[in-house]
Amino acid sequence: MAYHKSNYGAILVHMLILLVALNYMPCKAQLSTTFYDDTCPNALSTIRSSVSAAVSSSRRNAALLIRLHFHDCFVQGCDASILLDGSGSEKDASENNGVQGYGLIDDIKADVESVCPGVVSCADILAVAARDASLEVGGPSWSVRLGRRDSPSPGQSTSDLPRGSMDLSQLIANFGRKNLSPREMVALSGSHTIGQARCVTFRARIYNNASNIDATFASNLRSNCPETGTAGNDNLEPLDLVTPNTFDNNYFLNLRDRRGLLTSDQVLFNGDSTDSIVTEYIDNPSTFETDFAAAMVRMSEIDTLTGTSGLIRTLCSSSG
Repeated sequence: MAYHKSNYGAILVHMLILLVALNYMPCKAQLSTTFYDDTCPNALSTIRSSVSAAVSSSRRNAALLIRLHFHDCFVQGCDASILLDGSGSEKDASENNGVQGYGLIDDIKADVESVCPGVVSCADILAVAARDASLEVGGPSWSVRLGRRDSPSPGQSTSDLPRGSMDLSQLIANFGRKNLSPREMVALSGSHTIGQARCVTFRARIYNNASNIDATFASNLRSNCPETGTAGNDNLEPLDLVTPNTFDNNYFLNLRDRRGLLTSDQVLFNGDSTDSIVTEYIDNPSTFETDFAAAMVRMSEIDTLTGTSGLIRTLCSSSG
């Protein structure tokens, strides 16, 4: 086909304009499992060793690391904003009372900085540490896609964090705002197979004589959680009384027996829409582990900062 000279020139001009436009078009960086292969090839092994040492010193540390990652992702996305110090920070918000493990992340970050300074974000460390913590207590593993960057400031509101007093409809709406399904919500709640909760978070449940709590279970808990006063607020009880330091499906067995510690636990098995999921996880532990791993991947990629957004903190507690 022959082109008229003027048409040919016009085509060339359009092609040049298109190439320039493509060259300047913003490109959203993607998370990748190989993100640090060239810039910090020992990053993952360093994090794994640090987490292993932390959990060996105290099995409870596994739950702290998983919870810290969860609380970070539900406020402003998975950007390590929860780790920042300062007035009005997420760390100091009432919704994060009882959240611990900040020092563990500081130690892991220091170990990573010693092998490749200024390369690995605190947000990625939180995501990888949660996965490694699961493995350390017998839980599932999953592939963590990397390349998150850190927020320069803490989140302005912690209202998206789920509360231990929430009913089922509130929980479903809460997780739904993060594009997590009810099934993913139940799977993620299964992380309560390890860890502990403070008396102040379950006091109302064990004294309200509700029909959805085992009477002996409630009575035993009252000895460590007085009904009045604030002296016992920080007294701890395991979220799973049977195997509190092992990642398994006993959490769901407890719900079936009306022995969920928090209201937000027991509502998952209380004659409503999520009962069938709990039953499935009781009957098929491997299904729970598979779903938990997949849900953790989904959660770990909520509103991430990538590319040139955010920064890489040298100290996780400070953006300075």
